[in-house]
Amino acid sequence: MRIRTGSCLCGAVAYRVEGEPLRVGLCHCADCRKSSGSAFVFFALWPRSAFSHSGEIATFAGRSFCPACGSRLFCLQEATVEIRLGSLDSPPTDLEPSHEVWIKRREAWLHPLPDAEQYAEDAD
Repeated sequence: MRIRTGSCLCGAVAYRVEGEPLRVGLCHCADCRKSSGSAFVFFALWPRSAFSHSGEIATFAGRSFCPACGSRLFCLQEATVEIRLGSLDSPPTDLEPSHEVWIKRREAWLHPLPDAEQYAEDAD
């Protein structure tokens, strides 16, 4: 079984996730753009049972981050966890987005990913 690890910038929070993600995507929504400071967020969704973390986290509007360095890491939900893939310890070169959400807010200079499903807002 594949195990991936991740952490915040300062190392105070670490996490681990087992297996392959349920889905991988890009989000162009206003909340993700604001909270990441970027044009989109690269994320993947795993079952909550495949996830564990250590260290103190803070949470705002469902988004968990390190209270010391501010690194945004994951969104914990009852059945799933959405991980910000930039926080993985190793680059996620084997994870390719299968869908893009909130494309109605995608920057005009960003082209759609050719093999990814496109959703004007959230995917069902």
